[in-house]
Amino acid sequence: MKVSIEITLAPLEKEYETPIKNFIRVLRSSPFEIQENPLSTQIYGEYHALMNFLTPAIADSFDAITAGMIHLKIVKSDRSDYQPFI
Repeated sequence: MKVSIEITLAPLEKEYETPIKNFIRVLRSSPFEIQENPLSTQIYGEYHALMNFLTPAIADSFDAITAGMIHLKIVKSDRSDYQPFI
């Protein structure tokens, strides 16, 4: 099943930029379609393949910070071609 996942990593520490940039680099290195904006990153693909990729990627990013949160929104469909109304 195709899904669209919006991800926001929020390190709760003074030095937050490096962990975010490192996490985005990991997402970019994946075989999945990625779209970025200033507040979050969207990743698109098959549910099981994405979750198998994201589980260790999130664990590694959490290991690199003292405290933080990750916010995921998962939509059951491929929304990679979504165009906002202007």
